[in-house]
Amino acid sequence: MADATTADAITATWRLESARLVGALARMTRDVELAEDLAQDALVAALEHWPTSGVPENPAAWLMTTAKRRAVDTFRRAETLRRKTDELGHAAREVSTMPDLDAQVDHIEDDVLRLVFLCCHPALTPESRAALTLRLVGGLTTDEIARGFLVPSTTMGQRISRAKKTLAEAGAELELPTGDERTRRLDDVMAVVYLVFTEGYVATAGDDWTRPDLAQEGIRLARLLAGIAPEEPEVHGLQALLELQGSRIPARTDADGEPVLLDDQDRDRWDQLLVRRGLAALTRAEELASRGLPVGRYYLQAAIAAVHARSASAKDTDWTRIARLYDVLAAAAPGPVVEVNRAVAHGRAAGPAAGLAVLDAIDPGALRDSPLVPSVRGDLLERAGRQAEAAEQFDEAARRTRNEGERALLQRRAASNRG
Repeated sequence: MADATTADAITATWRLESARLVGALARMTRDVELAEDLAQDALVAALEHWPTSGVPENPAAWLMTTAKRRAVDTFRRAETLRRKTDELGHAAREVSTMPDLDAQVDHIEDDVLRLVFLCCHPALTPESRAALTLRLVGGLTTDEIARGFLVPSTTMGQRISRAKKTLAEAGAELELPTGDERTRRLDDVMAVVYLVFTEGYVATAGDDWTRPDLAQEGIRLARLLAGIAPEEPEVHGLQALLELQGSRIPARTDADGEPVLLDDQDRDRWDQLLVRRGLAALTRAEELASRGLPVGRYYLQAAIAAVHARSASAKDTDWTRIARLYDVLAAAAPGPVVEVNRAVAHGRAAGPAAGLAVLDAIDPGALRDSPLVPSVRGDLLERAGRQAEAAEQFDEAARRTRNEGERALLQRRAASNRG
């Protein structure tokens, strides 16, 4: 059995490299399901060998080499079977079906971005695109994805399997689309990149409040998208949004790993390099928008994040400007989550009553199982001095969340309002 240090190294390597591994293997084998199986085989091999042989100097290369060898063995077995079948009188093919893996392994284009575009293939439903991206790119388990979508694990497993089958039947290839096809799929790709980042920024479930490695992968993918679509302001808006929000991750937990809310964060711990990069990306988006190119929800959310980034402290935040930006966002991209955030902004800009009025107008059936509405309502009630009601709302939010760090935070807020 692996000791704690080796087990941590394996877990960290897998989280950082699984998407690149699956992407490279999918390009080599032209089979997403086989690529995932080969990557899992390499992980099992690491669990078997690293505890005795030690963690290799380049763990990612070790996993790739191991998976590649398994791929070669797989194709050799398939080729042997083909030859034996041919010998029995079946129609022979003159060209070997075994790909040249050696010639492909050093391909320099980004396999993860290719994998994201593949997961966003138009043959898939939006739900399947998101689930498959979280599985193949985010490295989440089926159970974790199922909890995020509020469905049984078996249902999610079937959905992911059907998505892979659909891609195979559609003849989907691991290639970056060009021209109109790229434009048509860009919105879907941006949505799943944002989803990957968000799952890292606030983990849907589990013990960890954040998953910085997953958030960083989302940021990296956003930068790559900006590189392949440099004239699209929304792509730069997405990059700005993720970098500005990602800059806060070091301050989102304390020394004990406990969650820290935005108002209480030590802004000296914000990643200033990410702040500068995010503001630069926003400036680029603004330049493109000034030419009449359309912007949308990512650009507007980035503009909101920039207000926070430019504020020296929480008390210096221009909540009036943020509230106005949320009003524009609500018109451009309406939805219950936007309305909840708009309630927060108006509650800070004009007082708790204004925020509660926005919150009360949201469809009661929306976000029914999410902790978002009761947690924000609790905050607004607390600011209004209605502590008993606030405690009830924080208790309700704690019951709804599946993230243990968030649950502990909400329970503490409930307790503090009960006195």
